[in-house]
Amino acid sequence: MKRVLMWMMGLMLALGAGASQAADITLGPGDVIKASVFGNPDMGIETRVSESGKITFPLLGEVKVSGLTVQQAEKLVGEQLVKKGYLKTAQVNIIISQIQSAQVSVLGMVNRPGRYPLDGGKRGVMDMLAQAGGFNAEGGDTVSVVRTRDGKTTKTVIDVVDMVRMGALDKEIELAPNDVIYAERSPRFYIYGEVQRPGSFRLERAMTVSQALAVGGGLTPRGTERGIKIKRRNGDGQYHVVAAKNDELVQVDDVILIKESWF
Repeated sequence: MKRVLMWMMGLMLALGAGASQAADITLGPGDVIKASVFGNPDMGIETRVSESGKITFPLLGEVKVSGLTVQQAEKLVGEQLVKKGYLKTAQVNIIISQIQSAQVSVLGMVNRPGRYPLDGGKRGVMDMLAQAGGFNAEGGDTVSVVRTRDGKTTKTVIDVVDMVRMGALDKEIELAPNDVIYAERSPRFYIYGEVQRPGSFRLERAMTVSQALAVGGGLTPRGTERGIKIKRRNGDGQYHVVAAKNDELVQVDDVILIKESWF
């Protein structure tokens, strides 16, 4: 399933790459743009949108473009050139060469954590995970999305693998600048005692004690499946010890003890 998910993310990345210069991108401080006017090569510039949201354009001086889409900025500059009598008609073309204003942070258990631009208009969690290279070897199945809207910060947990498996892509979240995606570490369990490979392992879905024992390499010659004990956290975070059957489901952070046989 993990391979299928990674393939889908790669496909989404490839499809999204061509949209990086979409005309509906909203400009903001820090963005670097290339602007040209058809038939007037002397007006071609490459400039950065200032912190105040303005660019300096030949003949016009400062023009506020922050908050405008690329199309709107092209129209505004063209209209100003005509209105001020510099040109009779003006066909302005703007290309964003660097996007700094509209970015999302992708952190945690991904292959390439960092900040990534919302460079194709509306983007979702799956798009951003694809940009970040998908989950790494320590990654689990879920991500936490932290968003601030109208001064209120919320956290939403998405089970990415389940969403793909069920085809429930309608549960995607539309991202906005400065949102944070945190890829959670995979849940773990621990097994020790008379097993071939004691240690910490990834907890798979619906894993039983017998399956956990298999992950640990099986019994040593002195081990027994009788009297298996699990050290487990209860609701208040305290550990307690329970007797376990082979078909019992393993829970997150369970510590499984395999005893030595006396016979």
